[in-house]
Amino acid sequence: MTRFLHSMLRVSDPEATIAFFNLLGLEEVSRKDVPAGRFTLIFMAAPGQAGVAEVELTYNWPPEDGSAPESYGKGRNFGHLAFAVPDIYAACARLADAGVTVNRPPRDGRMAFVKSPDGISIELLQDEEALPSQEPWASMPTQGDW
Repeated sequence: MTRFLHSMLRVSDPEATIAFFNLLGLEEVSRKDVPAGRFTLIFMAAPGQAGVAEVELTYNWPPEDGSAPESYGKGRNFGHLAFAVPDIYAACARLADAGVTVNRPPRDGRMAFVKSPDGISIELLQDEEALPSQEPWASMPTQGDW
């Protein structure tokens, strides 16, 4: 039987990315340093979802010769990760208060988009029914792309 394991994202700053996903309610569930390959794998999941649906953060260590690390670009070719949240407005407020730009505000009480520190689009969906439209979100413009 086939089962979903995880989605992998390459990250340039693991601690900033972990902090970002912590704001979404995900927790680090495992970590493995691979010195021979010069990378670290960090697995994150929503509470109760370890081993079911995880996000793998792959951090490729800087080159030993001191040259610049690889740049991963904007990440739009990946698409996005989507997470259901219990309160879309509270989730967006928590992210905004931490300095994250809400690129597509939840004007409809149902959907929003933000980006990870490496520019990966993250879709937030209101769990269950959409919430009633609420300011300041209802009149907030889209910022950048998502």
